[in-house]
Amino acid sequence: MSWIERMGRWFEAHRFGVDLTTTVLLAAFMLTSATDLYSSEPALGRTESIAWTFAMLAPLPWRRTRPVPSAVAIFAVALAHILAGFPMIMPGDLLILVALFSVTVYGPTWAHVTAICSTAVGSLVVLPVAVGVRSGGGASAVLEMVPVGIFCLVTGLAVWAFALVRRSRRVTMDALRDRAHRLEIERDQQARISAAAERARIAREMHDIVAHSLSIVVAQADGGRYAAASDPQAAVRALGTISETGRTALTDMRRLLGVLRSQDDDEADVPGSPVPSSAGAARRPGTGATAVVPSREEPRSSRPAPQPGVEEIEDLVAQARDGGQQVSLVRVGEPRTLPAGMGLTLYRVCQESLTNVRKHAGPDPAVTVAVRWTPSTVELEVLDDGRGAAASTDDPGFGLRGMRERANLYGGTLETGPRAGGGFRVHLELPLPGAPVTAPLTPTTAPTTTTQEDA
Repeated sequence: MSWIERMGRWFEAHRFGVDLTTTVLLAAFMLTSATDLYSSEPALGRTESIAWTFAMLAPLPWRRTRPVPSAVAIFAVALAHILAGFPMIMPGDLLILVALFSVTVYGPTWAHVTAICSTAVGSLVVLPVAVGVRSGGGASAVLEMVPVGIFCLVTGLAVWAFALVRRSRRVTMDALRDRAHRLEIERDQQARISAAAERARIAREMHDIVAHSLSIVVAQADGGRYAAASDPQAAVRALGTISETGRTALTDMRRLLGVLRSQDDDEADVPGSPVPSSAGAARRPGTGATAVVPSREEPRSSRPAPQPGVEEIEDLVAQARDGGQQVSLVRVGEPRTLPAGMGLTLYRVCQESLTNVRKHAGPDPAVTVAVRWTPSTVELEVLDDGRGAAASTDDPGFGLRGMRERANLYGGTLETGPRAGGGFRVHLELPLPGAPVTAPLTPTTAPTTTTQEDA
C-alpha cells in the first residue's frame, strides 16, 4: 500500500476531525473576506455578511458524517440570507456547492436529487427575484439576473455531475469490500464444513474398523478362555484368529491415518533424518505405554494399501466364519468394476452388519450375505435369524447412521429393520455409474447364482 492510499484511509477513518480542521482553515479566509455583492455600501453590511458566513460554516464539519442535516442547514442559511435582503454573500455562498457535493457523494439518493432541484430553483427563481426586489428595478432587474442565475445553475450541475462520478466509485468500492468480506467468511465456512465432513468420514472409518475387529477379538478371547482347559487346540485357533484380526485392523488403521499425515513420511525419507529403532516401537514420554512407530526396515507390504472393495467381501465372510459365525455368501449376476468409494461403501456396510449380528443377534445366528448385480444397480443384503435386538430405532447409533450416510453419498438407499419371522435385515442398493436403466431380467437371461455355504 502506497503512502497516498494510507493517507486516504486515514482521512476516511477520521472524517469529522479532518472536516473540522478544514472548516477552521476556511473560516480564517472567508470571515475576513465576507462581502455582500449587491449592497450599495459594503462596509455597512460587513457585520451581517460575517454573521451569515459564520452560520453557513457551522454545519460544515458534519458534511460527511451527517451529510443530510449538514446540507439542509447550509441551504436553509443561504435561503434565509436571501430572504433577509442579502442576495449573495461571497465567498460564503460557495459553501452551497460544497454541501451539494457532500450530500451527493455520501448521502442517500433522494437527498442529492432534492439538493440539485433546490439549487436550480434558487439559481433561476429565488436569486433573480431577490436581487430585483432589493434593487427596486422591477422586471428589468430580474431579467438582468437571469444570466447570473444560469451561470450558478451550470456550476451546480457541474459539481453535481462530478459528485455523481465520485459516488459511483465509492459505491463500487464499498461493494467490492463487502464482497471480499463475504468471500472471506464463505471461505472460512467452507473450510470448517470440509473439516467437519472429513472428521465425520474418519469417524465412520474408525468405527467400522474398531467395532468389527474388537468384536471378533472379544468373542475369540472369551471362547478361547473357556476352551483352554478342555480343548487346547481350540484355544490355539482362537489366538490365531485374534492375531490375524489384530494385524488386519492395524493395517486398516495405518491406511486410514495415512491420509492425516502431511509431510512426515517425506521428511522421514530424507538422508540424515532421525531413524526409529529397528523394533519399530517408541515409548511415550511420561507414560508406560509403548506406541508402534513404522521403521525403515518395515517391509513394503505393511505400508498403506488400497482401500478394500466389493471383492474383499468374501474375505470378510471368511473372517466371520473363522470367528465362529454361521455365514453364507450368495452372489447373483455378473460382477462389474466399481469406483473405489462405492466398493468401499459395500464393504463397510457388510462389515458393520456382521458386527451388529455378532453384538446383538444372540447365540449362533445363521447369517446370509447376498450380493446382487443388475444392469443398473448393485445390491447388498445381510439377513440373520437372531433375536433382532439391533432393530431398535430409538437410538440408531453411529453404525446405522454411518451406513445411511455412505448410501446417500452415492445416491443409494438403505433399508434396515427386523424381519417378519425374526432376525434383522440390512438391504443396500447403489446405482451403477453410467449404467442404462433397462427392464427387469427375464427367465431366459436369469443371472447365475453362486452359493458358498458353511462346511
